[in-house]
Amino acid sequence: MLTADAYGVLPPVSKLTPEQAMYHFISGYTAKVAGTEMGVTEPSPTFSACFGGPFMVWHPSKYAELLADRLQKHGATTWLVNTGWTGGAYGVGHRMSLKHTRAILDAIHDGSLAKAETMEDPTFGFAVPTTCAGVPSEILWPKNTWADKAAYDATAKKLAKFFVDNFKKFEEGASDAIRAAGPRL
Repeated sequence: MLTADAYGVLPPVSKLTPEQAMYHFISGYTAKVAGTEMGVTEPSPTFSACFGGPFMVWHPSKYAELLADRLQKHGATTWLVNTGWTGGAYGVGHRMSLKHTRAILDAIHDGSLAKAETMEDPTFGFAVPTTCAGVPSEILWPKNTWADKAAYDATAKKLAKFFVDNFKKFEEGASDAIRAAGPRL
């Protein structure tokens, strides 16, 4: 899955559990940023269920279950790749380096990232690799890229709340395991 986080708090890559994959697929998070859409001057979170909300016939959980079935059938690992900001939120930080994103994708494809040690993100619960060939390790843990660590913590909580609030409309059709895979406030 790809997402563009203009808040600069999501890691550039995270290994997801099947339940987290389902949660984030249902959420369909990205951010509208200046230069990507007319009239957008500052970032705003955008959620579109299953990254195609207006076109969904069934409850998004049905599509997430189909995704999980295929992940299990093929033994696939799900990675969340953030193509958004690092080093601070939009206006402070900068866009994730294409060079680093390519190195991350190469490490996913060659299987080396699956073997890397991980640390758990305290807010989002993701397994964040501690090393990736071609990517400075401090970039893998987004808080390390922020000069103001308290601002990072506040911004991470703000984004987590956006996720939790958005997911309320899907809770009724989602399993306990999927609901538990979301951010921790």
